[in-house]
Amino acid sequence: MVTLDKTKKDKAIDILRAESDSKLVTHLNSCVRCGLCAESCMYYLALKEPKFMPSVKVNLVSSIYRRYCTFEGKLAPALVNAKELDENMAEEMIDVLYGGCTMCGRCVKHCSIGVDIPFLVHKGREMLATMGLVPLTLQSTVDAAVNTGNNMAIPTDEFVGTLKWLEEDLKDEMQDENARIPIDEENKEIFYTLNPREPKFFPLSISAMAKIFYAANSEWTLSSKYYDVTNYGYFSGNNEEAAIIARHLYDEIHRLHGKRLVLGECGHGSRANRWEGPNYLKKEYDFDTITVVELIAEYIRGEKIKLDKSLNKEVFTIHDPCNLVRNGGLMEEIRFVVNSAVDNLVEMTPCGKDNFCCGGGGGALAMSEYNERRLKIGKIKADQIANTGAKVVITPCHNCVDQLMQINHTYKLGVKIMTISEVVANALIIKQQ
Repeated sequence: MVTLDKTKKDKAIDILRAESDSKLVTHLNSCVRCGLCAESCMYYLALKEPKFMPSVKVNLVSSIYRRYCTFEGKLAPALVNAKELDENMAEEMIDVLYGGCTMCGRCVKHCSIGVDIPFLVHKGREMLATMGLVPLTLQSTVDAAVNTGNNMAIPTDEFVGTLKWLEEDLKDEMQDENARIPIDEENKEIFYTLNPREPKFFPLSISAMAKIFYAANSEWTLSSKYYDVTNYGYFSGNNEEAAIIARHLYDEIHRLHGKRLVLGECGHGSRANRWEGPNYLKKEYDFDTITVVELIAEYIRGEKIKLDKSLNKEVFTIHDPCNLVRNGGLMEEIRFVVNSAVDNLVEMTPCGKDNFCCGGGGGALAMSEYNERRLKIGKIKADQIANTGAKVVITPCHNCVDQLMQINHTYKLGVKIMTISEVVANALIIKQQ
């Protein structure tokens, strides 16, 4: 059971009282609760419970705002649907704002007046985080990143050992003793980052990108300590911890005097570092920050790498990560890269900016208490995939990869899940250096 004291409540309510946050006040007062957003939300579509309607999620936060921050709410709360922030409300917020929303942003696209619903959900999560009410499984992921430098707490020697044997395999494949996976090297053009799931579970993704760097003859490096592109502090709502995690990469690229921060295949990692990072650290970044998708596109356009589509013979489809496409503007760039590497691409319906979330975003994959719910909403994505007839699903996000692999197993889709770097690496024409 949740227990609240006055100090915790006051800190949470202070988030809504911030007079400098004009966006918050605007969007809190804008929702007219028309319900048009309902059919855009995979939680509502899959589970058919009114509490999962995006407008209801907004109302959880705005009702507290009305109770404590408006004259009418203080004087006659029942007349304006103003609600107390008590234990029952806190429990409902945890269940719906953490366990019933991936903050995918699809509802915004379908909102008649453009209310930024994920922004308000995040504000609700900030309130819960301030009160120490982040789900324990999600908080443990944040704690690992804060305390060890990566969200899976992989020891440095284990990580370096993985890179060393991958490097040996790269030398064998390229038939070149000079093929390398550089670590902690200074003054390189590219400071590359990874999702810790790669060294832990998907090391071939690292090999694929190393092969691309080799083909492009790029100057790059990884850090042995701070390489984690993810930032689960963005999902928990604890901005102080999110800032600590963002600073890891910021300080490390300066330590190694890197020129470009290249964000590995991770949707929220791209958003948390590229767009939210400067806000967390309250400073403008003095280095270039791009995603690996954009980098590969640069390599293709600049003819730094050559691809042979015929090497990828199967039928492919694309899953669009929410934070890279709907919220990141990379829909066309992803398709440029994929169409350069494969012959037979079939799009999902809907696709691109209107595509459904995989169901694993918003920290859902880290919160095991919501596993059953997460896999139920994943049925929507499973049906999308099945309807394409594709044999391979491409997605430039390891969070999505994990969720797609689980729904592939759960719904017996019989497809293969690949990242963009893996597909591109398969199509490379390698010239001996």
